[in-house]
Amino acid sequence: MSSLIAATRFSVLDRSRTREGGTNAQALRDTVRLARELEGLGYHRFWVSEHHGVPGVAGSAPTVLAAAVASATDTIRVGTGGVMLPNHQPLVVAEQFGVLESLFPGRIDMGLGRSVGFTDGVRKALGRGKDDADDFAVQLQELLGWFRGTSPTGVRARPAEGLTVPPFVLAMGEGAGIAARAGLPMVIGDLRNRDKMRRGIDHYRSHFRPSPWAAEPYVVISGTVAVAATPDEARRLLIPEAWSMAYSRTHGTFPPLPPADRVEDLTMTTKERGFYESGLTGHIAGTEEQVAHELETVLKETGAEEILVTTSTYDREALLDSYRRLAAITSG
Repeated sequence: MSSLIAATRFSVLDRSRTREGGTNAQALRDTVRLARELEGLGYHRFWVSEHHGVPGVAGSAPTVLAAAVASATDTIRVGTGGVMLPNHQPLVVAEQFGVLESLFPGRIDMGLGRSVGFTDGVRKALGRGKDDADDFAVQLQELLGWFRGTSPTGVRARPAEGLTVPPFVLAMGEGAGIAARAGLPMVIGDLRNRDKMRRGIDHYRSHFRPSPWAAEPYVVISGTVAVAATPDEARRLLIPEAWSMAYSRTHGTFPPLPPADRVEDLTMTTKERGFYESGLTGHIAGTEEQVAHELETVLKETGAEEILVTTSTYDREALLDSYRRLAAITSG
């Protein structure tokens, strides 16, 4: 193992993807079980996500799911990747993380994103519009203020005030600049567009302002990493998610993950095939030796302090095997 990989933290974001023939309840329980398994493998953090009204994703309430994950584990850090701040009142978010940090002191992370609902219907149901994402920087400062006790309202956020829950900004689009100006750690993806990712990281580092939350820049890069005994087996791990993405791009809805065998037997339109083939490229996937080489390359290119692995696939045992193999690479 290279010294560069040894010096890097490895963490996991699980999106609680539903699988064909499975239920939302199974997907959520699988997330909790995966966290326990990854804690045993030595991963640094385990994060959960926020999606609303998406057929293929069960995780709609990340702070609730984070509480379940933290209850089922002992040492791994637990957080959100992320809470989409434009969907919520900052005071309520502060209160939720204050409760989490009070129950599981020193283990909670607060990953925050600026996305609003995926469709017009979801945004309407949430009482939000596309433009609400533009207020993210202001909402972020308000949220952090609740922990510092600086709200001009005179209201005190209990039990959040006085607690330190590490905040992270999910840097999609404008996020890198917002993270830099706020002086917060940044999570940036994806590995499929390295040039764009490097530009975002360079902008973040050059504009970073030290804050009470972080004295210096901290970069987490996120994306799919799949490790298997052969390159073909690693590629098969990518197939279900690639097809789900292709289907969402052509049908407007995100389906549960299908088995790789079924996808390979499908007759696809030219458009579907194009999106599908594109979805299989650009990830870090292969044998242990190939993945170690790719990880070292991307770490040299980005100087990242941490890698957040976001792999989703239908075969849960194959997914866990991939994480075992990755843990073996990163721990020597």
